[in-house]
Amino acid sequence: MLLLKLVILLLISSVALGWLARHFKFPYPIALVVGGLLLGFLPKLPQFPFNPQLILVVVLPPILYQTALLTSWSDFKANIRPIGLLAIGLVIVTTLAVGATLKLLVPGVPWAVAFILGAIVSPPDAVAATAILSRLNIPRRIVTLLEGESLVNDASGLVIYKFAVVAALTGTFSLLDASIQFCVVALAGIALGLLFAFVFMAIHKRLGDPFIEVLTSLVVPYTAYITAESIHVSGVLAVVAAGLVRGRYAPEIVSAEMRIIARSVWNLFVFLLNSLVFILIGIQMSDVVEKLAHFSPLELIGLGTAVSAVAIIIRFAWVYPVAYLPRWLSGSLRDDEPALRKRELGIISWCGMRGIVSLAAALALPFTLPNGHPFPYRDLIVFLSFFVIAVTLIGQGLTLPALIRKLKVGSKWNILNEQRRVRAAMSSAALSAIDQIMARESAPAEWADLLRAEILDRITLAAPDGVEVQPRTEFMSRLRLAAILAERKEMIRMWQDNEISDEVMRHLEEVLDYQEAHL
Repeated sequence: MLLLKLVILLLISSVALGWLARHFKFPYPIALVVGGLLLGFLPKLPQFPFNPQLILVVVLPPILYQTALLTSWSDFKANIRPIGLLAIGLVIVTTLAVGATLKLLVPGVPWAVAFILGAIVSPPDAVAATAILSRLNIPRRIVTLLEGESLVNDASGLVIYKFAVVAALTGTFSLLDASIQFCVVALAGIALGLLFAFVFMAIHKRLGDPFIEVLTSLVVPYTAYITAESIHVSGVLAVVAAGLVRGRYAPEIVSAEMRIIARSVWNLFVFLLNSLVFILIGIQMSDVVEKLAHFSPLELIGLGTAVSAVAIIIRFAWVYPVAYLPRWLSGSLRDDEPALRKRELGIISWCGMRGIVSLAAALALPFTLPNGHPFPYRDLIVFLSFFVIAVTLIGQGLTLPALIRKLKVGSKWNILNEQRRVRAAMSSAALSAIDQIMARESAPAEWADLLRAEILDRITLAAPDGVEVQPRTEFMSRLRLAAILAERKEMIRMWQDNEISDEVMRHLEEVLDYQEAHL
């Protein structure tokens, strides 16, 4: 019963914090980290029992898989060099710098444990950053770099994290052995992910039911992760590889109905996981702070500030020099590829907010060593991880819009213009298909007049910049919406008066929902 009460509390808190984030128009991770911290210091709040080994298994696969599904393969491939330098090079440098900082400030911390903290806070999370950038018409390449970095750095950071945890548990570490094992684990994980992607796509084509298809999509990341981890290869890279491949072929194999259902299911599921983990670590903070009583509050704040500062500064120290490396370092950099301006590099450097992956990794730390002794400095690692996440999410997240306006970073690329151009091409293809069918079937030309008129309106709507949408198009949209609302009102009246059955009402309601969503 206690567990059920805590789960209900978490769900209610998630709803409230999500509403606050939406109402005040800032990324929901910021609301979650603040709300989780406040919940943690409520008096007499019982602790949430959990198995740390299950955190990574339950939380990471679906979050990484959804990110991979939504990643543009063409943009990712075109920017593979800067993404690799950020997602692998910067992760390694941040791990070493943060670990060395903690070791310097707290000499009693073993090196392996210090590097665990570095690996936990090394991968930034693009969720908060892209939520802000998408509203401010930022250059498309910046968003691509941040999303690509977020996808790969989770994998590289977690692989380093697992090596560091093993070193802390066993007390032994060999750089040569770890480097070889890193390559083997990474390559084998990617290969396994590719295999799972093609196997599940073959299965998907034969299902034919949108609900079973959505359920299958939820199974893919967990199956890939657990299988990879069971044979001691990278589960994270297996999930990422499977998501990238499946996302590339999804438009060809996924039905429209399945996409509508899956979009809602996945967004809700990932939001729930984010909420639970943020609030879960917040609830633990009061207990963690109590166990760190041998540190004074000023010492804890000083440690957190120092580690956070190193994590932020090292990103600036890496981004600017790497951006100006000679072109001969990579043949993938095209001669006509425009270099990022200093102000754009400043935005990328400031987008170092940590998030759900760092939280899950901190919570997944084991409580004890194999000999039964407590895991060294676990509470300090959890506290500092949460401190860095809070500082970067709140400090950098809330100041990012002001920084963008100050630097006057804008973009000529506009998603609406691109949508208009594509709609025009699609409408032209539709008219051509209509002409072919009408000619083949020898049907009267007037039969297609209404459909032709609708498609021609779309082409008008897709006009170049500076051309206003025709009033007739707007008026027809309002008419269609008014007609749907009237149909819905009459349907509800007939259902309430028992003139139609529940089954008929639900079917018609679904039809109207699709029509209204289309408008």
